[in-house]
Amino acid sequence: MATFGERIANFINGNDELTHEGLHGLFVTELQNIYYAGKKVADALGDQTEAATTDEVKQAFRQHQQEVRNQTSRLEQVFQILGLDVKEGSCAAIDGLDDDAQALISVTESGSLTRDAGLIIAVQKTEHHGIATYGSLVTFAKVLGYSQSAALLHQSLDEKKNTDHLLTQLAESFINDRAELETEEYDEVKRNTYRPLAVEATAGGTLGI
Repeated sequence: MATFGERIANFINGNDELTHEGLHGLFVTELQNIYYAGKKVADALGDQTEAATTDEVKQAFRQHQQEVRNQTSRLEQVFQILGLDVKEGSCAAIDGLDDDAQALISVTESGSLTRDAGLIIAVQKTEHHGIATYGSLVTFAKVLGYSQSAALLHQSLDEKKNTDHLLTQLAESFINDRAELETEEYDEVKRNTYRPLAVEATAGGTLGI
């Protein structure tokens, strides 16, 4: 019986048809699953854009929605290149993240920065799932010798990494703005609370004024 190292060597040399077929089957299954996930995410981004508060977040979500649609189109190209029917799989992870995002909308105040911050986090969670999946698909495509498919998948992977970076910057700006706003509100409350006390203390002081 061949060792694991021998199986890998045989696979690389094209002499292990069983492993090739197994990886190909897994690759196709993951393609179908991320195809389903992409369509689900694109639909969810429409609701999330509508629920968002600020123009900056709405614009970021619209741009991301178009990117996801483009990524879905690339997946259709991969199916075509491999001679496969375009087929949706399933993805419990994305279904769960979508449920979480809907719950977040229901428990945050409409028009608040808190909702926007939460929505950014929700979208980033789906991006992290996409980055992991596309990264694996790129690796599989390269190992299987699907160079054209690997290039298309890598393009989508790069987009997802860039979007995650942009969303992180956007989230940080919201946190900073929120902190600054809360500081200003605290200072205002502090001034309104302590100013009358200071006046009263002066009026009743040792000067007898």
